[in-house]
Amino acid sequence: MDVYVEKEHCTGCQHCKDVCPVAVFEMKGRGTPDNPGAEGANMDSAPPDHQWKGKSNPENVQKWSNVQDGHRHFAQDNNGTSGGLSVAVNGSACILCQACLIECEGEDIVITDDSGNVYRSIYK
Repeated sequence: MDVYVEKEHCTGCQHCKDVCPVAVFEMKGRGTPDNPGAEGANMDSAPPDHQWKGKSNPENVQKWSNVQDGHRHFAQDNNGTSGGLSVAVNGSACILCQACLIECEGEDIVITDDSGNVYRSIYK
């Protein structure tokens, strides 16, 4: 199983980490503008075009930055409840329960199973 997060879409809501029964996801800091991957944001198998480069997708920022749901959307660092970026550090542990795919606000999780089938998040 291969799991990665399209970092530019990640809102930092932490739903993926909270619902995953096998601890596939960890939250990492967004780094600095000069060193965007410094906090381990690119430790998963995301292809180069979806690795963290220090800039969030403008459409996601517009959609989520003013939502008052208790999450720190697009915050630099994680405070234990939200903020930072999700990283699929343990993708091989994925059991394809798909909980993360349903809960991901940024619709940025991609899972490829061992047969090559690709599953993408669609926020509920």
